[in-house]
Amino acid sequence: MATLFTSRPSTASLALAAVVLVVALTAGAADAQRLSPNFYSKTCPNLATIVRQGMASAVATEKRMGASILRMFFHDCFVNGCDGSILLDDTSSFTGEKGAGPNANSVRGFEVIDAIKTKVEASCKATVSCADILALAARDGVNLLGGPNWSVPLGRKDSRTASQSLANSNLPGPGSSLATLISMFGNQGLSARDMTALSGAHTIGRAQCQFFRTRIYTESNVNASFAQLRQQTCPRSGGDSNLAPFDVQTPDGFDNAYYQNLILFSGGSQDALVRQYSTNAARFSADFVSAMIKMGNLMPSSGTPTEVRLNCRKVN
Repeated sequence: MATLFTSRPSTASLALAAVVLVVALTAGAADAQRLSPNFYSKTCPNLATIVRQGMASAVATEKRMGASILRMFFHDCFVNGCDGSILLDDTSSFTGEKGAGPNANSVRGFEVIDAIKTKVEASCKATVSCADILALAARDGVNLLGGPNWSVPLGRKDSRTASQSLANSNLPGPGSSLATLISMFGNQGLSARDMTALSGAHTIGRAQCQFFRTRIYTESNVNASFAQLRQQTCPRSGGDSNLAPFDVQTPDGFDNAYYQNLILFSGGSQDALVRQYSTNAARFSADFVSAMIKMGNLMPSSGTPTEVRLNCRKVN
């Protein structure tokens, strides 16, 4: 089963005029209980509009960016929770996640988050975390490409560190079996149904040939005509960075076509659900939203130092 982490949906600084005080908070289970769509209703009432406008501009320039930001959010949340750690550049004290195997030369769109953060800071200084901006931007990217809309619980804090080693170990690889995928999602508190729904994110964006070559040449549980189509631009050797959509009909539209193009019947536990999603767009959409909210509630481990970053690329 192809995984949303290793396909490449084809996916940031700030200058501050004054010194501001940001109180670092320790994140943990209690933070998850405080997340609320109304978290910034009084402190930054224009937040949703600012993020939406930033994403609308980015997607208008390049539709693929909606998928890139969505993927960035996935990769952030799977490494010690949704804490904006993926946005941090390397420092002398830690090696960030941008250079991890699943992210290097693949995760993209950091400049989009930077631009949105700059506008948010201008409106609400030292108030909104980069982690929350990324969560909102991922939702807006989906919706701007025709997907569902939903209320995003807010109130996350930004981690003051990052872990390349965790990024390498926590993100599923392109050759992961169904059992491995279910296990790795389970480690994050996500069910097999969540995993199958979130995999539908492949309906937008593009993937690099190197990440799906094995699937289209050696596996029998991939739609034969779809495999032949992808083989036209993904040879058995070479062309590793060639891009192609998993969704042939609507590569820039968020819908259930991924399940129709890449139906994965192998006698596995998710066959019936994949079949259901392929014919019931509403069911897929509802389950996707549920899984996104559930994944978005993943918090950093207890004791992780956090803050509201002023620049998403570096700690305060």
